[in-house]
Amino acid sequence: MGSSVFLLALFLFTASQIFNNAFSFPTHLRNHRHRRYASHNYRDALTKSILFFEGQRSGKLPANQRVTWRRDSGLTDGSDMHVDLVGGYYDAGDNVKFGYPMAFTTTMLSWSVIEFGGIMKSELPHAKDAVRWATDYLLKATAQPDTIFVQVGDANKDHVCWERPEDMDTARTVLKIDKNNPGSEVAAETAAALAAASLVFRRTDRAYSRLLVARAKRVFAFADKYRGAYSNGLKSYVCPFYCDYSGFQDDLLWGAAWLHKATKDPRYLSYIQVNGQTLGASEGDTTFGWDNKHVGARILLTKAFLVGKVQSLHDYKGHADNFICSLIPQNQYTPGGLFFKMGDDNMQYVTSTSFLLVTYAKYLTSSHKLVTCGGTIVTPKKLRALAKQQVDYILGDNPLKMSYMVGYGPRYPRRIHHRAASLPSVSSHPAKIQCSQGFDAMRSESPDPNILVGAVVGGPNEHDQFPDERSDYEQSEPSTYTNAPLVGTLAYLAHSFGQL
Repeated sequence: MGSSVFLLALFLFTASQIFNNAFSFPTHLRNHRHRRYASHNYRDALTKSILFFEGQRSGKLPANQRVTWRRDSGLTDGSDMHVDLVGGYYDAGDNVKFGYPMAFTTTMLSWSVIEFGGIMKSELPHAKDAVRWATDYLLKATAQPDTIFVQVGDANKDHVCWERPEDMDTARTVLKIDKNNPGSEVAAETAAALAAASLVFRRTDRAYSRLLVARAKRVFAFADKYRGAYSNGLKSYVCPFYCDYSGFQDDLLWGAAWLHKATKDPRYLSYIQVNGQTLGASEGDTTFGWDNKHVGARILLTKAFLVGKVQSLHDYKGHADNFICSLIPQNQYTPGGLFFKMGDDNMQYVTSTSFLLVTYAKYLTSSHKLVTCGGTIVTPKKLRALAKQQVDYILGDNPLKMSYMVGYGPRYPRRIHHRAASLPSVSSHPAKIQCSQGFDAMRSESPDPNILVGAVVGGPNEHDQFPDERSDYEQSEPSTYTNAPLVGTLAYLAHSFGQL
């Protein structure tokens, strides 16, 4: 659907109508139905959304590496503390490995595969490879009992340089949490990631799956027993980058929810029943991302009630419905129809919310349930329509007619805030590019020499404007946790329109 139609639909909704219909569904989706033909090549977008993760890899790259302009990097990571921390992902456009968002990325990639892997067809092996690249690293980071290595690299020093990961010579500082310096949020998220990933490999690699779930149990016990925020003890290193703003309670609920799903151990259900309210199960927060997991936990636990028939989790249906109803107010959308939560990397909330919409729609459909918002009935079809509209906006149905996924469509961001993409590849420029020398490329107006295919950038502002400037990290930087939930949504859309 073209942006002009969205704009017209949005502005026809007068202020009096907003007041009188406070619980009506967003105007740009009223009476919306999937077209018989696809707005976009969702299968192509799915392929590219997964390929992006290969461009973010750290460590020794495999022989089947498809993003060939990248090379090995971070091969001595962990050596400062005599541990092997080689591998994992760079979270965004710098060269630091932050454990907290990496774990969330892993959980969301796994959830994408759990819900929609069965329809991914030829992309499923690539999606599972993306999960395993993360979990192999997380297993290394959690190898020592009651200890998690939560970061490699010092962001403050890393950001002084603009270097390729293959060249980086800044300190590869290793940070950890333990009994004396706890970090319940990053530990519980890591447990969630390992538990979710165990389900991804349960049928195809049972030994690996058992290893993941056993480690998840141990890590969650550590998170719960030694409570505290990692951004207290490690504040100078993790803040403001991935500071714990929401508290660790949401992560404990999220971790317990995933362990309950992965193990069916009644002790985790009991934990949720006893601790759910104190961990914020019924709080009114509606932002789902690397920092706050409440909404995701509510949706996941609602599945256990709706599909798994766990009656004691009945209240979570109401909590999940409240989140759906929170998406109705018109002032949360740009004039072009994009869900807008905040200026810094807003697209992460667009992709995470869209994933929850198609996933909750799946749960509602299988249980023959609906959502009631005031006097308005919200059907699974409407949830899917909203998710599709958000994805279509990302892929180019917006006022600028720009795809916010690099490499998709004829017009996409050409100057992303990403060191490896903006600097010449090692194959084209073998000589080292020094720390400060790279800033010439960062400040350049020239297009990126390397196309980081599949990267979804932070996106436009609240007025649908996007400058495509490399220095604008809020709008031009991609991240792994933006792409991870999008993988599942794209798989659903590609299958729905017969592309898979």
